[in-house]
Amino acid sequence: MEFLIHNLAPIMFAGLIVFLLMGFPVAFSLGACGLFFAFIGVELGVLPEALLQAVPLRIFGIMQNDTLLAIPFFTLMGLILERSGMAEDLLETIGQLFGPVRGGLALAVIFVGTLLAATTGVVAASVISMGLISLPIMMRYGYDRRLATGVIAASGTLAQIIPPSLVLIILADQLGRSVGDMYKGAFLPGLMLCGFYAVYVILIAIFKPSWVPALPPEARTLREDNGNNGLPSLAVLTIVCTAASVYVAKNMPALHTWWSGEAVERVALDETIVVSMCFGVALAFVAAMVNKITRLGLLSRVAERVTFVLIPPLLLIFLVLGTIFLGVATPTEGGAMGALGAFIMALVRGRLSMTLLKQAMQTTTKLSCFVVFILVGATIFGLTFQGVDGPLWVEHLLTGLPGGQLGFLIVVNIMIFFLAFFLDFFELSFIVVPLLAPVANKLGIDLIWFGVLLGINMQTSFMHPPFGFALFYLRSVAPTKEYIDKVTGKLTQPITTMQIYWGAVPFVIIQLIMVGLVIAFPGIVSSGLDKEVVYDLDKVRQEMEATMQTAPDAADPTAGMEGSAPAAPSSDAAPGADDPMKALQDSMSTDKK
Repeated sequence: MEFLIHNLAPIMFAGLIVFLLMGFPVAFSLGACGLFFAFIGVELGVLPEALLQAVPLRIFGIMQNDTLLAIPFFTLMGLILERSGMAEDLLETIGQLFGPVRGGLALAVIFVGTLLAATTGVVAASVISMGLISLPIMMRYGYDRRLATGVIAASGTLAQIIPPSLVLIILADQLGRSVGDMYKGAFLPGLMLCGFYAVYVILIAIFKPSWVPALPPEARTLREDNGNNGLPSLAVLTIVCTAASVYVAKNMPALHTWWSGEAVERVALDETIVVSMCFGVALAFVAAMVNKITRLGLLSRVAERVTFVLIPPLLLIFLVLGTIFLGVATPTEGGAMGALGAFIMALVRGRLSMTLLKQAMQTTTKLSCFVVFILVGATIFGLTFQGVDGPLWVEHLLTGLPGGQLGFLIVVNIMIFFLAFFLDFFELSFIVVPLLAPVANKLGIDLIWFGVLLGINMQTSFMHPPFGFALFYLRSVAPTKEYIDKVTGKLTQPITTMQIYWGAVPFVIIQLIMVGLVIAFPGIVSSGLDKEVVYDLDKVRQEMEATMQTAPDAADPTAGMEGSAPAAPSSDAAPGADDPMKALQDSMSTDKK
């Protein structure tokens, strides 16, 4: 009994592992384990019975959490877009654009995967769409199967780190931080991952050109009437719009001053990027529309097609992320606007139907219920774990590691990496992150930075052989039997599961390199965040003392009269009331913390 009383927290954690290894559903394993050990704790006198009365209040608190409303909105938005044909148009157009160069199809998949990640935010939708559309084309023209499957799976998982990501919403909720700040912090690491994927493909094209052949001339269908590729026109349009965006970015304070009528010296970096990019995109759209309506022929067919294909996802990115970064909308409101925008795009394309709506609603409801049930189970488990001093046990376990912050980060990331073999990102977020956050906070680690770091690491959970979900999604759409290609008429061999697994390994290594870079260079994350306002308390005190000395005391009519005695402090005054400056300084210090 003494052993149980003093070690109930580690026994409880081990019990949860046993429940999960037995194959019980995660939500019910968490809830059952929490209630079981709560009853044991009550019987042993470790837990008060009144603690269990907090369970209903916590469940109602989950239902009232506005942040979690963003999950069904973003999920619905992604599912509508995935079924509206946007992915097909993007992959076909960008594939034709990049196809003439070695590795062009793989680069097109990475580029489109980035756009889908920033619009849909759903891994399954991205992987399945690109697997159905791009994989047959890559197989048709001789791409290495391991590289083709790895590129598609890795590009699909970008939806977990590039905003609007469901992982970042949950991490922000569990860490008690702003979803908008989490989005800002994750934006640059997500784009860097895209760049690393592209660099890997380029290196393959240089050293293994037979793995990534260019499209043959007969497969390049996007051409002008005279046979030219039309790329010079697209290059000129890109240069002009980029130059306009750079000009707007450099003159943002002047533009703000002209718009508001008040002098503005500095504009936030995220606002500058969003507004300048929006201006460049709008300029390209206007040029394409004028060219199409007037038929002046200033733009080639390729330039016009690329512009009209890229505008809808870029518009949706601004509608969702732009309004969040500008402070116009909360993440939940941004998700609602994104869902509405997806409905409008599907309607314009003629793809909106009752069947589509029914499928999207059913999938969204399933995923939302899945999240809420796991969160309820995790809340019951967490309440009991706190009652038996589990956080204290975890804190002693992790703060005693050699190396301080660095040792803690290395051990935590290794643990998350190996747990991701068996648990997905929802389970890791609800089970492990609440145990790690207090320790990270006590060690002085910024929780936004810590959350983005964990998000990048958890992204590998989709790519781990043999349990990675992205690999399962790709396996479901990859051919399992040999077939006759419709275009070439050749017999095409199937893709094996081991080819999918080996194709994922290089991209898992790239993600781990990204984790190391974020640890080594924290500015990769923090550079996108708003700078913290620092108060100079000594300067504030001096200014207020000077003001109080020069201003007459209107409240005391006897102030300044000879012989007037100072008022005695009240006996029931609050501590520090006799020194208002000390109280102000303490208050501001508390606010700063």
